[in-house]
Parts: sequence; C-alpha cells; structure tokens
Amino acid sequence: MELKASNLRLAYGERVVVDGLSLAIAPQRITVIVGANACGKSTLLRGLARLLAPSAGAVTIDGVDIHKLPSREVARRIGMLPQSPIAPEGLSVGDLVARGRHPHQRWFAQWSPDDERAVVAALRATDTLDLARRSLDELSGGQRQRAWIAMALAQETEVLLLDEPTTFLDLAHQHDILELLSDLNEREGRTMVLVLHDLNQACRYAHHLVAMRDGAIVAEGAPADVIDARLVQEVFGLEVQILRDPRAGTPLVVPVGRPRGATAADRRPTP
Repeated sequence: MELKASNLRLAYGERVVVDGLSLAIAPQRITVIVGANACGKSTLLRGLARLLAPSAGAVTIDGVDIHKLPSREVARRIGMLPQSPIAPEGLSVGDLVARGRHPHQRWFAQWSPDDERAVVAALRATDTLDLARRSLDELSGGQRQRAWIAMALAQETEVLLLDEPTTFLDLAHQHDILELLSDLNEREGRTMVLVLHDLNQACRYAHHLVAMRDGAIVAEGAPADVIDARLVQEVFGLEVQILRDPRAGTPLVVPVGRPRGATAADRRPTP
C-alpha cells in the first residue's frame, strides 16, 4: 500500500501547524518521525490517519484521497495509536483489545475465530495476556500503554501509526515494544510510522528517518545519512557528538555537557 502526503496543510482553526509538507511513507519499512515538541509530528500523524482534514493538499492511499474512502476501509488498512488515548471507565484489557477488531466485523457476524486469534496473539505479543480480565483503571501507566498497543496490533492493518508508543514504559519495556514492532515489520511486512523522542532509539529502529521543525521536513533518509551534529543543533538546539553504536552500527547521539564543576559560562563551542 502506498501512503502519501502531498503539499499538506494541517491547521487547528486559524493556527497552521503543518504547511506544504510532502512525504511518501516507505512500504513495508519503519519510518520514524523526530523533532522538538510542538513541531507538528503528532499533527502529521493525525493527518495521515484521516483524523484531521487538511485545509490544503491531500493524503492518498494508492493514489486515492483518503477522505474519499469509506471509514471502515480506512480503518482496515491504517491503524492509529494516539499519544494519550482514552477508554471508558471500567473497561477491561481484553475488551479494549477486542475493540481493535471492530473494522473487520459485520452486523451479521459479530465475532469470529479470526477475531479471537488476533486478540490472543496481540495480548501475547505485548505480554498482557495475564491482564486480560483486569480493568485498565487498575493498571500502571506502562501496563496500560502495552494494552493500547495490543489493541492497535489486533486491528491487523497494513499500516500502523504510533504516536510515542514508549510513553510511560520503563527502559526494559521500551526495548521490548520496539523489538516487537521491528519483528512484526520483518516477519509480516507491516508498514510502521512512529513518533519517538529518543533519537538513539529512532536511529536504531528506523529504516527511514524524518526530522521536522516548525511544521516542515528539514531532512529525511536513512539514519546514517541524516543524523549529524548540525542537524541535531538545527532541530533540537542541542550541541552533540555523533558516535557509532557499537552494537547496531547506527548513529549514537551524545549530548555535549560541561565538565563537572564548570558553569554554563565556561562552555565553549566544539571546534
């Protein structure tokens, strides 16, 4: 499936957040979007998921404007996990994950063996099977996040859009979730688009990295071709050194701090 944004403008009322942006999502690859807070990453994801209508330009699936397609068809092809999802009070984990199957159901066949298989597989993949009967309200932030990711996986879409999927997770579960998404991409060819804050995670897991600033793309490509000290300074306003990750071979971003005991005035730019 070919998902594209062309000359896209996205706004909330009079406030334009993304303007003139064009992006082709690489099929069967992991695309990671990075950038400073409020640069338009989440807004772009909402536009790609048809949750926000553009004021100019278009998002297309295989050349067809996404807003001209039936909602159920879009939901079968594109799954979206927003940054701060909300569930009804008292909903169990199992019921939440089962909601991911709604686009595949019809009024005359509300539940099927395929639905059951997909839900159980998603629960197992996210290590939430033993939480299925528990209420979301009882869970820790990390457990809730894994339950939401399980719901997105159960939808079994061709494209999966995840806005900061590692939010609330400890380091071990961040690694587990990113490894899971990477495995799904390799094993099933699912196209992934992630918004991540951690540049080193982005470099390790992205096939295609997109760096945004002020609602526009300033660079995109393979992490090794995109990430350098100049770009990080431009996008994040942070002085860094770029090393090579000894394990993955990908860029490793190391902030340049001042020596212990030194003041900010003692800092000097790196030549």
